[in-house]
Amino acid sequence: MTSLAFPGGRSTEDPDLDDRLRDVFVALVTLHGETARPVGSEAIARDAGIPLSPASLRHDLSELEGLGLLERSHASSGRVPTARGYEFFIRALLTPAALPDPLLERIRRELQRSTRDVEALLREASRILSALTEQLGLAVAHSLDEERLERIDLEPLDERAVVMVIDLASGGAHTLVLRLDTPLDRAELAEVAVVLRERLTGLRIAEVRERFGADPELIRRTAVRLVGRAAVEQWSDGIVATPLITAGTSRIAQHPEFASAQALGPVLRAVEAGTSLEHLMVSGVEGHAAVRVGLGASSGLETCSLVSFTLPGHVRGAVGVLGPVRMNYAYALAVVDQVGTHVAELLQS
Repeated sequence: MTSLAFPGGRSTEDPDLDDRLRDVFVALVTLHGETARPVGSEAIARDAGIPLSPASLRHDLSELEGLGLLERSHASSGRVPTARGYEFFIRALLTPAALPDPLLERIRRELQRSTRDVEALLREASRILSALTEQLGLAVAHSLDEERLERIDLEPLDERAVVMVIDLASGGAHTLVLRLDTPLDRAELAEVAVVLRERLTGLRIAEVRERFGADPELIRRTAVRLVGRAAVEQWSDGIVATPLITAGTSRIAQHPEFASAQALGPVLRAVEAGTSLEHLMVSGVEGHAAVRVGLGASSGLETCSLVSFTLPGHVRGAVGVLGPVRMNYAYALAVVDQVGTHVAELLQS
């Protein structure tokens, strides 16, 4: 799995560039981002405003290549950033763009129109992300069925409302609000929680859901049966799953990297399969936008980067964009962070 990179998340393996090498590296990343072509010393001297001769720049580019930040396909070509170079650029040299107030208001307003259910909200989020970034917009609410239960706790909210906290073996936690047909006091809820932990700990969530209505030990106890019935009724509202939602395929096809069918085909097939992307998206740091640069040859996405925001809260999901490794990360991170933050707020409201 490719590593996560986000601004300020420095690695001990990052090189310590002096000001001159840093300026040359940033200039090359910027020019390559604008042209989608390898960049040589002459282009930097002409277009980047760095007061160095082409010979001095060639020396600096060679040094940056030696550090693993740049590469070139053959001796006479210019250079492009490597995946490691982009990761270093994101961690050490990038500041997310400041989005203008009208754009922030547009994001808020358009998401607010699609709060009738989780899938509608995620579909609108993917559409907005694609429209604003010119990349492929993505969104998913990941199924918990294969996760394993670590612990269940029950806490009363009021006479008939109970919070069920579901801790997962993977480290996540999800919450359901249950409405009971008959009131149970705190002591009774504690006893029910003990029984549920004894019968369900270690099972897959799909099995837990089935056991609520089929396990004789759970059904025969009145208090446990009350909680189990309420959990089954609320399950679809509290823990949801959607297929990988995409928007803007035509936009990603406009990038030079994907101009040919041979280049675009593997990307679209990988997106259609979905599974590896879903896993990467929900495996980030909750509540933070981050980047995975070059997603690996085995996935068919080695020419792509994923900028995603893992949603905090009871829905295990994420939103993001998929695009060429040469993307405007400052802008993409800012947009994904804003959309992800608003989606999370709406899901928790």
